[in-house]
Amino acid sequence: QSTVPTHCSPALVMALTTRVVSCSPAELQLENNGKKEKIKGFNVTVKDTILFPEGGGQPDDHGTMGGVQVLRVTRQGPDAVHFVSSGLEEGQEVLLKVDWERRFDHMQQHSAQHLITALADALFGYKTTSWELGRQRSSIELDTARVKSGEAEALETAANEKIRSRVPVNVRLLSLDDPEVEKVRSRGLPVDHAGPIRIIDIEGVDANMCCGTHVSNLSHLQAIKVLGMEKGKKNKTNLVFIAGNRVLKYAERSYNTEKSLISLLKTGPEEHVQAVDKLQKNIKRLQKTNLVLLRDMAVLIARNFKSKPDQGNFFTLHYKDGDNEFMNIIANEIGFEDTVIFLTVGEETGEGMFLLAGPSSVVDSLGPRVMELLHGKGAGKNGRFQGKASCLAKRVEVEALLQEHSHQMKAQEE
Repeated sequence: QSTVPTHCSPALVMALTTRVVSCSPAELQLENNGKKEKIKGFNVTVKDTILFPEGGGQPDDHGTMGGVQVLRVTRQGPDAVHFVSSGLEEGQEVLLKVDWERRFDHMQQHSAQHLITALADALFGYKTTSWELGRQRSSIELDTARVKSGEAEALETAANEKIRSRVPVNVRLLSLDDPEVEKVRSRGLPVDHAGPIRIIDIEGVDANMCCGTHVSNLSHLQAIKVLGMEKGKKNKTNLVFIAGNRVLKYAERSYNTEKSLISLLKTGPEEHVQAVDKLQKNIKRLQKTNLVLLRDMAVLIARNFKSKPDQGNFFTLHYKDGDNEFMNIIANEIGFEDTVIFLTVGEETGEGMFLLAGPSSVVDSLGPRVMELLHGKGAGKNGRFQGKASCLAKRVEVEALLQEHSHQMKAQEE
């Protein structure tokens, strides 16, 4: 039982009822906001599947199995292994559904890669050595140290002409000993390959071994945009591109960005680069002036403390907009052979930096405790202990600790 989308060829199946062959406990490592985390679940194989396992430079399909989200699909020999969060019974009948938006996007990018690869070879003799289907843009590694001026534009023009010509894309299955295998483009078969060899044939353009998902006609690509060329590995060039719906989304994002910049910079699009360059130069001048003022201010703060007749042997200060140099200037100006100095900069109740300076015996003894109270990281030597703090709200407790120690020292002296 299957469900076929009306806007695609009958070969494209969006849903399939099948049976569970095996289900075993497993773990999957996922990346969430740049952090890797392991989740527990189950590896499931089924009698047949419509979900593509990652391979050939193409990420895996997403979808559902019996209403449960399929988080990863990998290939193990001839089998597709589906990772799901809930267990299923062997022999159980389940409905597989493919995330069509993700699938169609991958089809567009992968078929576009085949087309660009074939044309880069035919037009300029540049061979493709690898490619990557990225989340926002994709790249093709070309076996050339540099691409000549005008070649990227010529390649893009030729690719879009093929799209407008509505060239069919066909799938052929060949046995390993078929003489036709020698005539198709290939970077070799996986060591655990099983079954017939699958050929993606762009009529009159390219025939290539491939396990991935593709459009049935180049017109489904809509458009290809070559974004640029980037220096790759040794003597290689990376061609960066987008295709299909990604081109439309890119245009929409670019337009919205342009509107925002017009509002912020009060200039037309053609003057944006010049306006931003001017702003950056102004900012650098202001930052330089601010640093000079900050240093002068640090010297004045230190001298003001030293000029007081009842200055005592403990000084503390928090200044939000200071930096490490600001704190060290104050410490050096006051002198910390006989004075304990505790300085912090940054958000008053959040993250920042700290410096504890004073007699080595005091700093060595109290430095680690100060760092602990501030939930920080740091190190000390030669009468200074400084580092990063993640909780400056605790500076009140640090001040109380240091003042108590100062009173004890004063009492011992008396």
